[in-house]
Amino acid sequence: MRDAGAGDVAGVLAVYAHHVLNGLGSFELEPPAVEEMARRWREIVARSLPFLVAEGPDGEVLGFGYAAPYRARPAYRSTVEDSVYVAPGALRRGVGRALLSELVQRCTVLGMRQMVAVIGDSGNVGSVALHAAAGFREVGVLRGVGWKHGRWVDTVIMQRELGVGEGAPAADGV
Repeated sequence: MRDAGAGDVAGVLAVYAHHVLNGLGSFELEPPAVEEMARRWREIVARSLPFLVAEGPDGEVLGFGYAAPYRARPAYRSTVEDSVYVAPGALRRGVGRALLSELVQRCTVLGMRQMVAVIGDSGNVGSVALHAAAGFREVGVLRGVGWKHGRWVDTVIMQRELGVGEGAPAADGV
């Protein structure tokens, strides 16, 4: 596992495109262009937030994960949202767990206080279990909020405190 670089964008996109086209973990209907995926990577890195790849023995991207701001408004500045995607051939091999664990650790070191997971499809037991194993708890389900692959899809919201969580004021006191 390592920080993603510009040279990883095509591999990241290949993993993501599979999930966009075949799954419900992303509510995008078409995979973004490589230029758009590169823009997203640059935006995360410019905010000094982690964007990671799990690399296979031949240098292929087995999965990726990143933390992004949960919302744009300033009051949310200590809350991030995680995204983790694993290549189909690397599922159930610990790749997702390793990526999520590293995201939690790095965001804690950065002083983030909460991490939120917005999981597409309440039937996505793999992602729900992954997050639960990493200390997330389910805090809600938004029923039928997305239409994909010919059906209404739920969103499961899970949350995990980081560091002292809500046990102390924000570092900037604002």
